[in-house]
Amino acid sequence: MTTATAVALGVLQGITEFLPVSSSGHLALARALLGYDLEPGMTFEIAVHFGSFCSIVVYFRKRLARLFHGLAGAIVRCGSSFAAYRADPSARFTAIVLVSMLPAVAVGAMTKRYVEHAFVNPALTAALLLVTGTALFSTRFASRRRAGRAGPEDAAPQVPTPERNAAGLAPGRPVTLRSGVWIGVAQAVAILPGISRSGATISTGLWMGVSRDELAEFSFLMVLPVLAGATLLESLELVLAGRPVVTTALAVGFAASFVTGYLALASLIALLKRSKLHYFGYYCWALGLIGLFYFLTARV
Repeated sequence: MTTATAVALGVLQGITEFLPVSSSGHLALARALLGYDLEPGMTFEIAVHFGSFCSIVVYFRKRLARLFHGLAGAIVRCGSSFAAYRADPSARFTAIVLVSMLPAVAVGAMTKRYVEHAFVNPALTAALLLVTGTALFSTRFASRRRAGRAGPEDAAPQVPTPERNAAGLAPGRPVTLRSGVWIGVAQAVAILPGISRSGATISTGLWMGVSRDELAEFSFLMVLPVLAGATLLESLELVLAGRPVVTTALAVGFAASFVTGYLALASLIALLKRSKLHYFGYYCWALGLIGLFYFLTARV
């Protein structure tokens, strides 16, 4: 892989990671179009996803600091009282984040080899983009469903609450343990290239009645443990195999993903919270159909 290619793919990852359009799907299609060997595995994908991980940490550094501070205080105050933990917003939010990552960890560990094969099949990636588009378009009806059952509490002005101050959560209907588990299942499915992680998690949350503001933040924070774990495991595999973990292409891809990811997150977080998600469905449908036509006809 050339340095220019690594920069291009890193920039692509950084921009698309925070839009519900599947960054992994864009990477797989771009690599196929660029024509370089897709067999080495997921090492480059791990590097650029780690760049996105770092951009999330830097962007949410103040909220993460408040969350960890609140959690540490909860541990000191609550001791072994389960009821006290449930009543503490920092402890409850952290627990939901950790539980939500379990499906992705389990699926990733059991299906890593099959997922790597999926990355070398651009036609499959294009088809899965159609699935992502459908999921995103369905949120149009999820919003109508919620609007139809809205009560007085939904119309009340959103103001800062003690829960927001303690845990850094956005106001609105919070993510519960039940919705967190289902959102985690959606994140596990998004391990496939072409299935948008943010699109899948936010779509699932909207259908479960979680507020858009809450989902925009939860969707980014819940992926941090998964990205950190995946990066660590991949790096250990490279070390045990006797290959260097850091190469020029990986370092350049990481840097490009981090910088553009931070800029994209800073610019687009408001869009993810307030825009109509189903508009991104049209883009995924168009890209999926174009990809299917190109890669299927290219083999004829």
